[in-house]
Amino acid sequence: MFCSPCERFPDPSNVLRFDYLNGIRTTFEASHVWSGVFLFAEPKTYDMNSSVESIVAAPDITKEQDEHAIHDVERPPDGGYGWVCVASCFIVNCFTWGVSASYGVYLAHYLSANVFPNATPLDFALIGGFNFSMAMLVAPLVTITARLYGTQVPMLIGVTLLTAGFISASFATQIWQLYLSQGVLVGIGGGFTYIPSIAVVSQWFQEKRSLANGITAAGSGVGGLIFSFVTQAMIDKISLAWSFRITGIVVCTSNLIATVLIRNRNETIKPAQRAFDTKLLHRYDVILLLTWSFVSVLGYLAVLFSLSDYAQSIGLSSSQAAAVSAFCNLGTAIGRPLIGVASDRYGRMEVSGILTLLCGLSCLAIWIPARSYGLLIFFALSNGANLGIFYVVSIYLNTPLACTGYMRRICD
Repeated sequence: MFCSPCERFPDPSNVLRFDYLNGIRTTFEASHVWSGVFLFAEPKTYDMNSSVESIVAAPDITKEQDEHAIHDVERPPDGGYGWVCVASCFIVNCFTWGVSASYGVYLAHYLSANVFPNATPLDFALIGGFNFSMAMLVAPLVTITARLYGTQVPMLIGVTLLTAGFISASFATQIWQLYLSQGVLVGIGGGFTYIPSIAVVSQWFQEKRSLANGITAAGSGVGGLIFSFVTQAMIDKISLAWSFRITGIVVCTSNLIATVLIRNRNETIKPAQRAFDTKLLHRYDVILLLTWSFVSVLGYLAVLFSLSDYAQSIGLSSSQAAAVSAFCNLGTAIGRPLIGVASDRYGRMEVSGILTLLCGLSCLAIWIPARSYGLLIFFALSNGANLGIFYVVSIYLNTPLACTGYMRRICD
C-alpha cells in the first residue's frame, strides 16, 4: 500500500502514522466515479506546499502528540446519532430498492395477464431495468445538487418524483406511459432519494462501518420481502392500479420520515463531492473493481427480476411465484448484515471474492436444474443472502484504493 522507504521517507513508521492521520481526515472525500453505485474517496491535501520530509521526518513525535492529532481530526463517533442515520438509510433502502426488488411480481403479472396488448416481454424487461439504470445515470447531477443544497433537498426531489412515478403508473393505458412512469420517473426518483444517503452512514462509523452498512443494505431485502407479498395480494384482491397508488403513498410517507431524520457530517469532513473524476479511470485497480461491480450487478438483476416468472414457467401458481421472490429478498435481509460482520472480521476482498464465486456456482448447480417449489425456495433463500454483496462492501473496497493512489502521488 505504501511506497518503499527511501531517503524521502526516513522512518517507515512515520509514513504509517501520516497515512493513518490523513486517512481519518479524508476517508470519505466524495469524489464519484459511477458504475452502478460507486463512491471513490479522493483524499484531500491540506498543504500541498509542505515537503514530505517536513510531514513524516519527525521520529521524536510522542504518543501524546499522536493522540492529540487524532483527536483534532475528530474520528467518527461509531454510534450516537449515527444509529438514527442507520435507521434512516435502512428506510430509504427499504422503500426505494426494496420496492424495485419486487418488480419481478409486476413482471410476472404483465407477462401472464396481457395488461398491455401491444407490449413485448422486452418492453417489460426494459421498464424494470430503468428502475436501476436511471437511478445511476442521474448520480452526477444528484451529487452536484447535494453539494449545493445539502442532503435533504435532492432527497425531497427524489421522494416527489418517486411518488409521482407510482401514482401516474396507475393511470397508464399504453406501454409508453408505463415506460415514463414506472420506468423513468421511479428510476430517477429512486436515484435522487438514495444517492445522497450513500456516504452518510460511513461518516458516522469507523470500526463498525461494514456492520452499519450491512444493516442499511438489508433494508432493500426487507422492503422486497414485504412488497413481494403485498403487491401480489393487492393485484389479486384490489387491482393493479390501486396497488400502484397504495405503494406510492407508502413510499412517500416512509421516505419523507427518513429525509427529515438523516444528518450528514459534511461540516466536519468537508467532502469535495465531485460529480465525476476521470483520473481514476487510468488506474488498473479501479478498472478491476469497476469490472467486478458491473458483472455482479448484472447477475444480481437477472436473478432478482426473473425468479417470479421462472417459477410460473415451471408450473407454479402466481402466489407461489411471489413467495419465491419474497424468500429471495428475505435471504438478502438476513445475509447482508452477516456479510458486513464477516467483512469486518475476515477482510472485505476475501469475503467479496468467496461469496461472488459461491453465488455463481449456486446458479449453475441449483437454479438451472430446479423444477420443484421446494428447491426453488431453497435457491432463492440461500442465493438471496449473497445477492448484491456489491452494495455491502463496495464503498469500503474503494477506500484502500484511494489511499494507495494518494501515497503514490506523494511519492511521485
